[in-house]
Amino acid sequence: MHDLREDLDPIWRSAMRLGGASDGARIMMFTSALGGEGVSSMAASFACLAARRSEKPVWLVDLDFRGNPQFHAFKKGFARDIGKPGRAFDASLKQTPIFKVSSKSATARHDKLLTVNEIDGLSLLVTRFRGERLSSGETVSLQKSPDWWEALRQIAGWVVIDAPALSQSSAAPTMASMADGIALVVAADHTTPAEVDDARRELEARQGRVLGAVLNRVKADARFADRLSA
Repeated sequence: MHDLREDLDPIWRSAMRLGGASDGARIMMFTSALGGEGVSSMAASFACLAARRSEKPVWLVDLDFRGNPQFHAFKKGFARDIGKPGRAFDASLKQTPIFKVSSKSATARHDKLLTVNEIDGLSLLVTRFRGERLSSGETVSLQKSPDWWEALRQIAGWVVIDAPALSQSSAAPTMASMADGIALVVAADHTTPAEVDDARRELEARQGRVLGAVLNRVKADARFADRLSA
């Protein structure tokens, strides 16, 4: 992952115009049509930027439960001035979780599967799904759980969602209506306009509000190359 903070002011200005569903935090989702577009870099960078500017803690919610790329990126040292994951807390918020586990055992416990880690020196918390706690044969799927998102709004300054590409997962469409705004990350010379438009249509069909596309030059510097368009 790459640190893109210095290039995100146009996205920040657009996101600041978002109106939340309540008086709580704004929820911003980053996703893409295809994999390899730089979504995780964009989401992590935006979350770090928000954490420097927010009075309340910022949550970075990683919907890739299998790989937890955000947690591992921060653990490896996402950026020189950004700390690594510290203490872990239960992220259930005393609400129905944003996932459900299919299990043959009626007595299986599925509490504390989703945790959130403080990032040292920054008012940022990054989620981690503890898949190693699942029993053999158990499977996990996402569910909206509006009460969980509303509870999170009340304690966070911003909520940033890193959702896997639509070609790889149904996570973004599933959670589309929970976000106040969605940015589609597009790698230059990688994704066709038709593929981006198909992704937009799918998200909007699920009541998602797509703000526009972010053109990301996925090269050595992975710099932001175009502004978020309305």
